[in-house]
Amino acid sequence: MCKISLIVAALCLVACCYAADESDAVVTKYTSQINEDGTYGYEYGTSNNIQGQESGVGGAYAQGSYSYIAPDGQPIQIEYTADQNGYQPKGDHLPTPPPIPDYILRALEYIETHPFPRIQLKK
Repeated sequence: MCKISLIVAALCLVACCYAADESDAVVTKYTSQINEDGTYGYEYGTSNNIQGQESGVGGAYAQGSYSYIAPDGQPIQIEYTADQNGYQPKGDHLPTPPPIPDYILRALEYIETHPFPRIQLKK
């Protein structure tokens, strides 16, 4: 019985090592287009299920997505935009901020309904 357990454990270890080794992955799809007006787009895919695409206007705006399988087996999918407001990713696995406490919301509402008078500085 102990011998069978060792064999099963060894096979599991070999399977884990094989699954973790992605050094043999190859690019299966790649397209790229750069236009004279500064717009561009590209798309790629690999044999180990990494995929991505992006389009935009060089230096000003981009939108795209990428996906892969995490080491724990969870599928990861990110959609994003990047513009004057920075990089803005969206994905189900990303952490979300906690809700704003009620007392903060009440304070913000009070500040909004009771504006502070502007002070004119002398020149």
